[in-house]
Amino acid sequence: QVQLVESGGGLVQPGGSLRLSCAASRKIFFSIYAMGWFRQAPWNERELVATITSGGSTKYADSVKGRFTISRDNARNAVLLQMKDLKLEDTAVYYCYGDLQIGAVRDDYWGQGTQVTVSS
Repeated sequence: QVQLVESGGGLVQPGGSLRLSCAASRKIFFSIYAMGWFRQAPWNERELVATITSGGSTKYADSVKGRFTISRDNARNAVLLQMKDLKLEDTAVYYCYGDLQIGAVRDDYWGQGTQVTVSS
């Protein structure tokens, strides 16, 4: 099976920075079409933050453009999210996402989430 393991969340003051990391662990061979990050704040729906395809194409939510940068570490099957100039409204649980294929089955995979809290 494939597991997405996140790290890097925490508490930061407004204007601060954090880096999230998500590595796809595997015991079997799989292909990656895209990886990325979604987030969910209390009483809100889960929303896209940023994604990156296997070809390197990126997509960002308008609210994070210019502040967040997504990148991939292909050697570790990992995706990174560098977050700068964090705002109170960035507070949420951040979920790693993978559009992966195992054998003939392509499906969405999710990490368990990591809390990001922006507070003074």
